[in-house]
Amino acid sequence: MSTLRFFALKESLSRLPITISENKKRSELFGKHVFGKEAMRQVLSHEAFQAVEAAINTGAKIDRLMADSIAAGMKQWALELGATHYTHWFQPLTGATAEKHDAFFEQTPEGNAIEKFEGAKLVQQEPDASSFPHGGIRNTFEARGYTAWDPTSPAFILDTTLCIPTVFVSYTGEALDNKTPLLRALAAIDHHATEVAKYFNKSVSKVTATLGWEQEYFLIDSALAASRPDIMQTGRALLGHAPAKGQQLDDHYFGSIPARALNFMKDLEQQCMFLGIPVKTRHNEVAPNQFELAPIFEEANLAVDHNSLIMDLMDRIAERHNLKVLFHEKPFAGVNGSGKHNNWSLATDTGVNLLSPGTTPMKNLQFLTFFVNTIKAVQDNEELIRASVASASNDHRLGAHEAPPAIMSVFIGKQLTAVLDELEKVTDGKLSPQEKTDLKLNVVGKIPEILLDNTDRNRTSPFAFTGNKFEFRAVGSTTNCAKPMVVLNTIVAKQLKDFKNEVDKLIDKKKMKKDDAIFNILREYIKASKKIRFEGDGYSEAWEQEALKRKLSNHSSTPEALAIQLDKRSVSVFEEMAVMNSVELKARHEIELEEYIKRIQIESRVLGNIAKNHIIPTAIRYQNLLIKNVEGLKNIFANDYENLAQEQIALITQISKYIGDINRDINAMVESRKSANKLNIKERAIDYNKNVLPFFDTIRYASDKLELLVEDKLWPLAKNRELLNLN
Repeated sequence: MSTLRFFALKESLSRLPITISENKKRSELFGKHVFGKEAMRQVLSHEAFQAVEAAINTGAKIDRLMADSIAAGMKQWALELGATHYTHWFQPLTGATAEKHDAFFEQTPEGNAIEKFEGAKLVQQEPDASSFPHGGIRNTFEARGYTAWDPTSPAFILDTTLCIPTVFVSYTGEALDNKTPLLRALAAIDHHATEVAKYFNKSVSKVTATLGWEQEYFLIDSALAASRPDIMQTGRALLGHAPAKGQQLDDHYFGSIPARALNFMKDLEQQCMFLGIPVKTRHNEVAPNQFELAPIFEEANLAVDHNSLIMDLMDRIAERHNLKVLFHEKPFAGVNGSGKHNNWSLATDTGVNLLSPGTTPMKNLQFLTFFVNTIKAVQDNEELIRASVASASNDHRLGAHEAPPAIMSVFIGKQLTAVLDELEKVTDGKLSPQEKTDLKLNVVGKIPEILLDNTDRNRTSPFAFTGNKFEFRAVGSTTNCAKPMVVLNTIVAKQLKDFKNEVDKLIDKKKMKKDDAIFNILREYIKASKKIRFEGDGYSEAWEQEALKRKLSNHSSTPEALAIQLDKRSVSVFEEMAVMNSVELKARHEIELEEYIKRIQIESRVLGNIAKNHIIPTAIRYQNLLIKNVEGLKNIFANDYENLAQEQIALITQISKYIGDINRDINAMVESRKSANKLNIKERAIDYNKNVLPFFDTIRYASDKLELLVEDKLWPLAKNRELLNLN
């Protein structure tokens, strides 16, 4: 074992577990550091509280005087909890969060000091916009951008800083963040889903998209991680032979949580309670050192903010426990990677889940309406759905027999398939009284009983119905949930708008009754969306062939998947729903291509550096030891040394071959990078995928072979068997 690895292991083994005090009930801690309704009632005037509520519920604007009053109350609350600074907390197009801290501290003209926070500082600030990804929306010399308060997501205190969730837009109004399009998409789904929900209950005035994310992640010892330049710089192990014992025995999944991981989880969950993040579930995942946490469902905007916040929290808290969190979709070869399942549904202000079956045929007609329209939306926009989860890291996971394939499909279960098949048989035109009775009682009326346990999970399905929600399983563990939620809510909103128009035409022009019109349109949608529905094994070659026949896309790489973003139809959908305009879509397209290129470029450079500066010199050092051994045998056994040293000579030969392979492929990879860098951004991304990325596998193969040949104490990097062990 190398000196670096020895001291890393020694340091990790010497650390004592950190225990967390849990004297108080979780419910007593929940939301203590959140400026929610309870906190607002305590420090705001009645008028100020009503102004915030109106902004949250209806989007009403808050005037300057009221903003000053709200800011004063927020400052008072924050100071009482030990806050010294405030920040506009936003989500630029980097995939991470951003913040600039300002102190409440101000000087008076007399030279004294006071704590000051005005409404203008609460509502809007002006950070530098030029240094964030903008896709050409801003020139470098035009730095102005604005953060604006989002009152629908409550402010919170992190450490000693009051964090105010905000949107981030350019001087000319285009969205430069993930939150702004999400809020627009949620407004669109609210409007159009409410219009359709009124067919069944005229008292519905608001529909909220809900989200329950499931975050998978790896934990490794921070000292061991520090010995791996690839993990520290790219978030994954670019090299490293798979351990003899990985996940073959399935003994980690739902097993007893290791003590170090459990202490980390307890600490994390306690902080989540203070911040109002309703984490509910924790468990071991399939791969060694892999875990999952999941919260209770929340309104989608708040859920996205909470997921972004919790990823920041996990990094901070892991440091306290001498651990490092890996969110990369595929941090280790040979074991399962990580996803972030997005469980999505729609809820009315009357307390109804629109994707949950009811107790009467009419309530089930409502369920079928939103259920079928969602499937139709995915059917018509499956390439956009695929693009929403595209990234360099998620490409390693999709279709790797551990996650859904890159082919988008919808799983609904055999019983619901049978229900849709029955609906498809309904005759054209108006339903006869007998047909309506048979349909409602025999098909629609039976949905509650068949849905009790009808949806056995299909882990190979990217988009599966699981009883009262759709589970979007293709989302990567590093992805900001806003990206897939923007697309999903936008396309469903568009679909519901089209549905209502078609139903109203049948009612107005053909004088159909409402139920008859709804059934007729749903029947046509069921027929039109059959090709997206698939109940079988998404990993099979047969499904690839079948998907090809159905003319479903199969974009295995990010550059392929992102092309749909600039398609005229895609742009039209986003513009019609007032979610993003063509300028914003083009900017995001360029940003995501650029990020893909940079990720591969960085990994390529890190891989080349490690191979040339760590792997090859170590292999040569060991080879020299073998050569000395052979020379010694030759001196002692001059006549028979070749026979006695044949294994050593074979090892020397093997090592030389792998050194040569690595050196050749690194040089070729560098030349491929240089060639790709001369191309325009679209061609460059494709070239990086096709001509740079393949070298990763060949260099890794030779390096991992050397790892098995070189003496263990000489190997400079912590091995995967050491990294994947928290016990």
